[in-house]
Amino acid sequence: MLRTRPVTGIDQPPGPVPLSVFRGTALYVGALLGPGLLLLPGLAARAAGPASILAWAGLLVVSALLAVVFATLGRAHPGARGVAGYTAAGLGPAAGRVVSWCFLAGVVGGAPVVCLIGASYVTGVTGGGLLARCMVGAALLLVALALTLGGMRASSTAQLVLVTLLIVIIAVAVAGSAPAARAGHWTPFAPHGWGAIGRAAAVLMLSFAGWEAVAPLTARFRDPGRQLPRVIGAAFGVTAVLYLALAVTTIAVLGPAAATDVPLADLLVRAAGETGRVAAAVAAVVLTLGTVNAYLSGAAALARQLAGGAGEPGGAGEPGGAGEAGGAGEPGGAGTWPFLAASALAGLVVIGLYAAGLVGTTQLIGLPTTLFLVVYLGCTVSAARTLRGGTRVAAVASALAVLVVLAFCGWPLAVAAAVTGAAVVTRRRARPAGGS
Repeated sequence: MLRTRPVTGIDQPPGPVPLSVFRGTALYVGALLGPGLLLLPGLAARAAGPASILAWAGLLVVSALLAVVFATLGRAHPGARGVAGYTAAGLGPAAGRVVSWCFLAGVVGGAPVVCLIGASYVTGVTGGGLLARCMVGAALLLVALALTLGGMRASSTAQLVLVTLLIVIIAVAVAGSAPAARAGHWTPFAPHGWGAIGRAAAVLMLSFAGWEAVAPLTARFRDPGRQLPRVIGAAFGVTAVLYLALAVTTIAVLGPAAATDVPLADLLVRAAGETGRVAAAVAAVVLTLGTVNAYLSGAAALARQLAGGAGEPGGAGEPGGAGEAGGAGEPGGAGTWPFLAASALAGLVVIGLYAAGLVGTTQLIGLPTTLFLVVYLGCTVSAARTLRGGTRVAAVASALAVLVVLAFCGWPLAVAAAVTGAAVVTRRRARPAGGS
């Protein structure tokens, strides 16, 4: 979830230095890892027990297919620069607009969730119950919004440091806690039935977004045709090992206690004592602020494009769609203030509902996950229409897999449908004013 693609606000000065295979791999790994790993292994274990490992494995296969599809889209449509442009290339500008709206809604709904994840680790150290967690979460959200409004965006070097920190923490947690693993923790394997694996996959899907990083990074390789396959293969290998290692260790070591909101902290306690819990809390705060600020920066840029009436997002000649980062944090510009104000209001409402016990963590995770799945569905269906050969097969398989996961998303599908309808209605009303 710590995204180092342009939607996460990486600085992209004029004439950026070409990417090497090593640095490109590090950026892609950063696009796939983040605060989600602080929480999702526990939520998956809660949903499906040890059988959740099958959801992890299945989503890694889907992730590999998405990697192939987005790498090809990045080379086939280098000017589209983003998921909205990819969708519009095969399904038209209206579909591109729907994807843009779903992306924006996913960011607005996901920001308070990420802040609550970080807050859980903080209160694990400082103490305090649900109210304290919500207060810390609200404070993190407001700080991230202030950073976005002020134009502060993490450099690629800083993002790489954060990614390295997360990898080291996962390695220490896995290796240090492994001696506490017990074979008995794997039984019963599917305590909630086999259908629970699908529900676990719907929860985990949020950790498998990120391959759309291919679009903006493609132009920064000297030889994309030769370098991209190596970069994507290496990035997939690293993330697959980390995901599976953490998932297996969470179940094997924690057993029935794996259904926790702070699985990584619990593993670190077994590896390094209470010092591990403090380290996890510090990392959680840094990763939370970096991720939320970065996503809000990219979303604010997209909101400014929509408010400015520059045409359909991702369309020909338009700067970027959902993947554009430029100027996201500029205080001025139509759309920035309204979007950030709406994000603050919606975020505080979500945290308030959580504080009142009306929604739980799993329900909160489900909303942005469903909206981002709609984004992926638009891209993969578009790819199935525009690509050829083996990549077309991968696109069809990816789209079908996304549809299967969507089927387990439940009530957030109604929200996604409402966002889609609003995007369509708004576009129709805007046509006369735009002369299109």
